[in-house]
Amino acid sequence: RMWYRICALLAALAAAECYIAPAALFPSSRSSVAISHLNRPAISLRKSNVQFLDSRRANGFTTSPIILRVSNNCDMDSAMHQIRMALAPGQKPVIIGLAADSGCGKSTFMRRVTACFGGEVKLNPIGRETNTLVSDMTTVICLDDYHLNDRAGRKVTGRTPLVPEENNFDLMFEHVRALKQGKPVRKPIYNHVNGTLDAPEEITPTPIIIFEGLHPFHDSRVDALMDFRIYVDITPEVKYNWKVQRDHEERGHSIESIVASIEARKPDFDAWIDPQKNKADCVIQVLPTELAKNDKKTLQVRMIQKLGVPGFQPAFLVDEGSTVSWTPSPKKLTYGEPGLRLFAGPARWAGLPAAVVGVDGRFDRLDELLYLERFLGRTGARYFGEIADKMRAYEGQPGSNDGTGLLQTVCACKVREVYEHLARVRVPVG
Repeated sequence: RMWYRICALLAALAAAECYIAPAALFPSSRSSVAISHLNRPAISLRKSNVQFLDSRRANGFTTSPIILRVSNNCDMDSAMHQIRMALAPGQKPVIIGLAADSGCGKSTFMRRVTACFGGEVKLNPIGRETNTLVSDMTTVICLDDYHLNDRAGRKVTGRTPLVPEENNFDLMFEHVRALKQGKPVRKPIYNHVNGTLDAPEEITPTPIIIFEGLHPFHDSRVDALMDFRIYVDITPEVKYNWKVQRDHEERGHSIESIVASIEARKPDFDAWIDPQKNKADCVIQVLPTELAKNDKKTLQVRMIQKLGVPGFQPAFLVDEGSTVSWTPSPKKLTYGEPGLRLFAGPARWAGLPAAVVGVDGRFDRLDELLYLERFLGRTGARYFGEIADKMRAYEGQPGSNDGTGLLQTVCACKVREVYEHLARVRVPVG
C-alpha cells in the first residue's frame, strides 16, 4: 500500500513539474524520497542535499529547501498536502473571514466553499486532533485556536470565549499577516474534545485562506487584512428553536435549562459578536418563515450583499435591480406546506446600499433545482447547472432542501469569483 501511495506522490510531483533527484542523492531509508520542485522551494530530505540542489539554479530550481520525510501514511498525507498546496512564485493568498456564533453551521458552509476550489476537503494531516480543514487550494483556520485560556482557565476567569479578553488577538494578527505575506506559521490548537490548548501545528499558506469563528472582524488590525467578509446571522428565534430541537427533543434537557443557557450567553454575544455583521460584505441571515404562524422548522433565508465590493457583483432573481416576489409552479418544483417563495430586490445594510436574494420555505427534490436555477442571475456559477450539481453533492446535509444550503452554495461560488478577481487567475472546474 505504501508503494502505491509513493507512486501517487510521484504522479503529483510530475503534474506539478518537479525534478526528482538522482538515485545517488536518495537517503539510505527505502521509504524516503528526495525531490526538488521546479521554480518553487526545493524539496529534499537532508540538508546535505541542498548544496547539490543549489547547483541546479541555472536550470530554474530555487534553493530554499522544504524538508519532507515520507516513512508512513501520515507522512505521505503531509507530503502530498504540501506539494499540492504550494503557492506559485510571488503569489500571495487571498484572505476570507467568516464570522458566526457557535452552532450556526459554519462547518457545512466551509465545506461548500472549499468544494468550489476542487480537491478533497479533509482535516490537516498532522496525525492528531486539529480543527484546520485543507484541500488542494484552501486552508480553513478555526479562530477557537486563538483562545487565550483553556476550558479550565476560563472557569477561573469566569469569562466565556465570546469575551475579547479570552482571545489572543496579537497572535491572531501576527499569523494572519504572515500567512497573507506567504509565510508559514506555527499555530496553537484548541482541543474541543477535552478543552485543552494542544501543541502547535504548522500552517503552510495556500492560495485561499479562510478564518472562521467568533471574532474575525473584531480586531481592527485583523479586519484590515480580510479581502472578503461573510457573516452568518441566525436570529434569536431560530437559535432558540434549533437549541430546543437539539437539546430538549434529542438530548432530553429541560426547557428551563436551555433558556438559562441562552440567556447566560446573550449579553456577550450582543456585545462582541453581533456587531461584526455590520462590517460584512455578505450576510447569510436565517429567520423564521413568514408563510405560516408557529412553524418552528421552516426557515426564511436571505443573502444580503453589499454593493461596491471589489470583485463581488451581487446575485439577483429574474431581473437585476428589480423587486421580485415569486412563487414557483408546483408542477415544475415540488414543495409541500407551508409553501415556497423566492424574493429579491434593493436593500440597505449597515447604512450602505445592498441587494438581497431570499428563499422562504423548502423544496422536496434536488433533481428539480435546474428549474429554479434558471431564474437566478450572477450566481458565480461557471456553467448552467453548477448550483444544482453542488446542492445534490451535499444532499442530506443541514439546509440541503431550503434556502440555507442554496444561498450558502451561491455565496461559495461568489467567494470563488472574488478570489479569481483578486488573484487574477481562473480556478479549474472539474
